[in-house]
Amino acid sequence: MTVDPAFWRGRRVLLTGNTGFKGAWLALWLTELGAELHGFSAAPLAGRSLHEQARLDEIVPWTRADVRDAAAVRSALQNPITVTRSMTASGHGAWPPGHCPKGCLGNQGG
Repeated sequence: MTVDPAFWRGRRVLLTGNTGFKGAWLALWLTELGAELHGFSAAPLAGRSLHEQARLDEIVPWTRADVRDAAAVRSALQNPITVTRSMTASGHGAWPPGHCPKGCLGNQGG
């Protein structure tokens, strides 16, 4: 499968689960592809989560809420956006060793 960066460039995306491992990887990838991303998730687990290590709070705005809260979901969906679920869209969401996108976790190469 090939990913077309032009498809994602400028596309508005609401990503659920962005503070989890798979969601954090997908957030890094989609921002690298040029998507206008907004996360929707519970707080990241305390400690050294990928969300914290990648400093995603500085890159991706997000709503701290429970996806089971219908009013919070309706509020997040006020504007037309592309909705993706991290687990569905990313498969396992892990980059093969040495293939983290440029800028991800300090990677200068690719």
